Amino acid sequence: MGHEVEAVLQQLGHEVSLRSDEKSPFKPEDLAGSDVAIEFSRPEVAVDNIFKCFDANCPVVVGTTGWYTRMPEVRNECISRNQSMLYATNFSIGVNVLFHLNKELARIMEKFPEYEPNILEIHHLAKLDKPSGTAITLAEGIIENIPNIKEWVNELSEDKEKLTIISQREGEVPGTHVINYTSSVDNISLVHQANNRRGFALGAVKAAEWLVGKKGIYSIQDFLKF
Repeated sequence: MGHEVEAVLQQLGHEVSLRSDEKSPFKPEDLAGSDVAIEFSRPEVAVDNIFKCFDANCPVVVGTTGWYTRMPEVRNECISRNQSMLYATNFSIGVNVLFHLNKELARIMEKFPEYEPNILEIHHLAKLDKPSGTAITLAEGIIENIPNIKEWVNELSEDKEKLTIISQREGEVPGTHVINYTSSVDNISLVHQANNRRGFALGAVKAAEWLVGKKGIYSIQDFLKF
């Protein structure tokens, strides 16, 4: 993703002032003069990277998932220190359209309990978190609108109060998400299939452009205004 983000930045006429990875971690002072940072790393280092951006007084766009259990801590630091952050489980415009449609479909399907929902997500072998942050967001959208479903589980379940998420890791798949509603007579599906990673990078760069000059913590919905 770092290479994809860099390519999009350059295509849009931006200067890349700093490149960092696990072999060359950055320090807050390395961000001096940078307008915004874009963070796509690993769950175990994401929060430390976010805090280093706060230390540098540099707005940060965060595309890493798998660290959200520490969101209250990050949110408190961002607000109390008057910093700027925008986060998303997925920066693809198409996926965020899917999030919107997923909620609308769930509102409709709540009236038809004979249909059982489930989610399938497929990603490349290097994807560390399971289920994906995108699948969790989709699951939360369903649970929010179908009160009889109480929680999601990352396994097959016949419990009607549990929403099944199936995670598959294979090859170089950029990302596929399928929401299924299955009954004895038919199936209804919403599908998003990424053809490459450029859509994720483009969304992150556009969000970074939007974040410059703002203070506070934002989600991608604040940027897209669906």
